[in-house]
Amino acid sequence: MYAILDIETTGGKYNEEGITEIAIHRFDGHKVTDTFISLVNPEKPIQPFVVNLTGISNKMLRTAPKFHEVAKRIIEITQDTVLIAHNAQFDYRILRTEFRRLGYNFERKTLCTVDLAKQLIPDRDSYSLGKLVRSLGIPVSDRHRANGDALATLKLFKLLLTKDTSKTIITETTREASLGELSPTQLDIVAQMPSETGVYYMHNREGEIIFLGKSTNIKKKVNQHFTKIGQKARKLQKETKKVSYEHTGSELVALLKENEELTKNKPRYNANHGRSLFTHGLYAGVDEQGYRTLRIAKYDLRLKPVSTFNSIHSAKNLLYKVTEEFLLCPKMNGLSEAKANCSNYEEEQCYGACIGKEDPETYNKRVQDCIAKYSLEGKNFIIVDKGRELGEHSAVLVKNGSFNGLGFYDLNHQINNIHILQSIITPMEGSANANYIIESYLRKSKIFKILELNS
Repeated sequence: MYAILDIETTGGKYNEEGITEIAIHRFDGHKVTDTFISLVNPEKPIQPFVVNLTGISNKMLRTAPKFHEVAKRIIEITQDTVLIAHNAQFDYRILRTEFRRLGYNFERKTLCTVDLAKQLIPDRDSYSLGKLVRSLGIPVSDRHRANGDALATLKLFKLLLTKDTSKTIITETTREASLGELSPTQLDIVAQMPSETGVYYMHNREGEIIFLGKSTNIKKKVNQHFTKIGQKARKLQKETKKVSYEHTGSELVALLKENEELTKNKPRYNANHGRSLFTHGLYAGVDEQGYRTLRIAKYDLRLKPVSTFNSIHSAKNLLYKVTEEFLLCPKMNGLSEAKANCSNYEEEQCYGACIGKEDPETYNKRVQDCIAKYSLEGKNFIIVDKGRELGEHSAVLVKNGSFNGLGFYDLNHQINNIHILQSIITPMEGSANANYIIESYLRKSKIFKILELNS
């Protein structure tokens, strides 16, 4: 016996959502034997984007029953069933959370039509409910309303049952009631995590770090690890016995620590630790007329880039930006294929380097100013950013154009004294990845301030 379920919620913070609508169809594998559909007063406002998505407004729910008034009906219609939902982890978590607020432990086995569809109908472009059912020719109405989505899920499930001729996949993917929910131990772990920026470490029984990562919300990220699906995720969940963390305050510090510690610790559940974080570079050159050029290319170990990027798109965004900022020529920078002058010349945003009108020395001075601003090469400075608590700042040290280490200091601490600076900075290994992290962070202009140092 199955209970086909769909829930609409208010949206909002994780585990603080409220149910706005619920639809359940009790299905015996052949026909629907019972149905329950109801709006639910969540006793909290709906997020505006959810109102636009579902069409359910706060006004519609004022006279709707509250969850405790429909709880008994939900228990009855789902009794001795396996809950079926598209992304069952979400719907089951929401239901269990609501029942937990009433002091009731709601437990059912669950089956996810996303998982089933991936195994029984492989190689689809999308497994979202709307796109999947449309691709299968299944009619759907009232999308993003509980009953519309529940009926679509029911039709999809019927098709999947037909495709499962061996009946083994359903057996294998049926989950125990705890799947998608946190165990008591995991709940305790998540409760101890801060909703702040830093690096977290997942340990096995022996205390070994088996995974580490950074996040601007450690609690949320660790919770996601414990509710994620997939073979690798389940192994990590099973082996994790403790999670520790280091609060950094600054996202830049967290990124640099993550990069450094992945290289040193090589946790077995971190994929591709030590891999390059960037794919493209911005390179300076000189053309036949003596004009300096800026071009984007895939990263080449043999060449020294002005700056590095994780995609060609982010590289182009900067190149367009600096071309405008320093009144450079798009044609000289490979952004225009004009045979004569570039369009910027006609708009008086280029002084004519593209047609040899501007003196190369004058033009090259602006290119050099651009390189000096966006390259770390030869620079010595400290990036001052957020600290771990009020009155504290973080300091990231760059020496001779390379990341050198980081530390924290109080507001009244004088970091322009080299001896004091050396005592508060934790030395770290400079690398191309660390430089990329710093360069991309600086491009976002998030930093508090930069202190130049004498070489």
